[in-house]
Amino acid sequence: MSSAPHSTTPQASGGGGQVDLAIGGMTCASCAMRIEKRLNKLEGVTATVNYSTEKARVTFADGIEAQDLVAAVQGAGYNARLPEPPSPDGVGPASMTVEEPDPARPLRQRLIVSTVLTVPVIAMAMVPAWQFTYWQWLSLTLAAPVVVWGAYPFHRAAWTNLKHGTSTMDTLISMGTLAALVWSLYALFFGSAGEPGMTHPFELTVARMDGTTNIYLEAAAGVTTFILAGRYFETRSKRQAGAALRALLELGVKDVAVRRGGREERISVDQLVVGDEFVVRPGEKIATDGVITEGSSAVDASMLTGESVPVEVAPGDTVIGATVNAGGRILVRATRVGADTQLAQMVQLVEDAQNGKAAAQRLADRVSGIFVPIVIALAIATLGYWIGTGGGLSPAFTAAVAVLIIACPCALGLATPTALMVGTGRGAQLGILIKGPEVLESTRRVDTVVLDKTGTVTTGQMTLLDVITADGEDPTQVLQLAGALEDASEHPIAQAIVKGAAERAGALPPVEGFANIEGLGVQGVVDGHAVLVGRTRLLEDWSQHLTPDLAQARAAAEAQGRTAVAVGWDGQARGLLVVADAIKDTSAEAIAQLRNLGLTPVLLTGDNETVARSVAAAVGIDAVIAEAMPADKVDVVKRLQEQGKTVAMVGDGVNDAAALAQADLGLAMGTGTDVAIEASDLTLVRGDLRAAADAIRLSRRTLGTIKGNLFWAFAYNVAALPLAAAGLLNPMLAGAAMAFSSVFVVSNSLRLRRFKAPASNRAASR
Repeated sequence: MSSAPHSTTPQASGGGGQVDLAIGGMTCASCAMRIEKRLNKLEGVTATVNYSTEKARVTFADGIEAQDLVAAVQGAGYNARLPEPPSPDGVGPASMTVEEPDPARPLRQRLIVSTVLTVPVIAMAMVPAWQFTYWQWLSLTLAAPVVVWGAYPFHRAAWTNLKHGTSTMDTLISMGTLAALVWSLYALFFGSAGEPGMTHPFELTVARMDGTTNIYLEAAAGVTTFILAGRYFETRSKRQAGAALRALLELGVKDVAVRRGGREERISVDQLVVGDEFVVRPGEKIATDGVITEGSSAVDASMLTGESVPVEVAPGDTVIGATVNAGGRILVRATRVGADTQLAQMVQLVEDAQNGKAAAQRLADRVSGIFVPIVIALAIATLGYWIGTGGGLSPAFTAAVAVLIIACPCALGLATPTALMVGTGRGAQLGILIKGPEVLESTRRVDTVVLDKTGTVTTGQMTLLDVITADGEDPTQVLQLAGALEDASEHPIAQAIVKGAAERAGALPPVEGFANIEGLGVQGVVDGHAVLVGRTRLLEDWSQHLTPDLAQARAAAEAQGRTAVAVGWDGQARGLLVVADAIKDTSAEAIAQLRNLGLTPVLLTGDNETVARSVAAAVGIDAVIAEAMPADKVDVVKRLQEQGKTVAMVGDGVNDAAALAQADLGLAMGTGTDVAIEASDLTLVRGDLRAAADAIRLSRRTLGTIKGNLFWAFAYNVAALPLAAAGLLNPMLAGAAMAFSSVFVVSNSLRLRRFKAPASNRAASR
């Protein structure tokens, strides 16, 4: 998916460079670490592998071919694919427009089939009354496909781990389920478990017994199904990594009205070349980066730059592709196309950030890496001890296999998915969408929260804040006349005035003789008055000078980063309308809540320094970084991370996407762009910044629950292992203990349903 101008052509050799490899076959974070280690063993190669995006970014020296890198990954037991050539527009790979296969689909099929087969197996094993004659053979018929076919991804990963001398959660699952199946087969065919009328009596006794009377099919099938469910939901959330790039590419214009040979024709944007002149009408997106050659307008660049006020542009000014022409018709000469445009560079920024953001290794994998070797060693030691002390071969194998079976992580399989399911469900009720378990591990360590301004701390829309009048003037009349005149204008500031006038002054009178004065304002006749609305210079051209009080009010408004629109009629300046991107009512309270969680807030915006300082002071933020372009935002996040900070980023715009992906924890406002939402880890459905504090609270609580679940799941295994090694493992005792640990894990997870946000936040979410 590489779209970078600096990425080396995959077939090139001898020149060195950088390439992004698509990696297949990874099942956990340790797989990524293994591939990374294998690649870095090659001389002249530096590689980072990201489990979430399933990519390896590799920098290689002279004399190394890209195919050597692919071979190294394949040698580690995984698949690797070179990036595809760029598409004709240069903004992404050719295949980006083709729907990619859903990697979660095969897992979903395994999960559905396994669930249908497993439910009756567990029901028969747990309820003695349902154990009819030959029930054990029906259990085998239903459970065998689950353990063999349903758990195949785990067996394959365990085999790969074995070849490389490592162990993960997959090793534990494969080892436990296969041991339970193999021993059940032995007990059915060579022991007494296959006899008609065999039942598992409900006995909670600790006694030495013959293992050939016991089957463990419900444990093998149940563990497989539970963990398949967890993997399916994780895979589905992982697929969102590429969605941010796809959403960014959708922002671009598909066709453009280009002027060639004196006439206008519509062509595909990928046919546009540097030097072409193209027409952009009001409301249309600008096709590519360029310079205005004719006409003037206001361009809404907030989506890319974060600038809250539309920028007035005229001939000679530069414009950016994918921004919106909010005013008049303009003619633009293309200066950059394809991969050189600012939009293409933002795509690259997002991809770079996602590749560099290493996902936290699952807690279960980390613990399994220690637990599995101990279990295997204990099973071998048990077998050796029983044989060595003359206990007999059958009891020796019974005890050794019992050790492997009791280690089978039934509760472990439930620990993460149940907490995540309940936590994400509760989050959805509170307007918080959590994308995956890795997200939660970041929330515990976050100590710095970087906040975008436009659309996050502020509303992101121009709003009429104040009406200031000269002595003796009626504010309602000033609003009515100005609102009526601006109603004929498409400018965003004009629309803010119209909306404010309609809300405060009621119905607006009709207008006659409306005229738009380019770059200055509007004029017309309203209720018999010749009205002017716009810049101070427009009124001064008609000898309507601001009174000293109005001039002072205008200076004060501009010092706060606000826009002051002058209103005059009948030869006299009558008032000022103060317009700005208003601060959300809840932002100051949200900042206080984030501070109470131990976070240091930083305001990061593309807006000017004056506006940024004013907003920061109003909501209680000390650290301010203004006039930051998208690349600058990423650099700020990186710099904070290099200082040892764990950074959360909250934003809503396209210009925030790369920084959201780079941050340790990305939170997108649900009222923002799809690109920001896709690049984030958490989505705040409400446009209320207080939801960010709720999200961090809930994530920390959910992570704590997962850790508690894992502790008790492993504690059950550790406590039962000595009984298994001593040959005292009654199957019903084991089943009951396993059921108890599973019930405990589920009930512990269900406690998350009682999570509540502060009272003020709850009121806002209703």
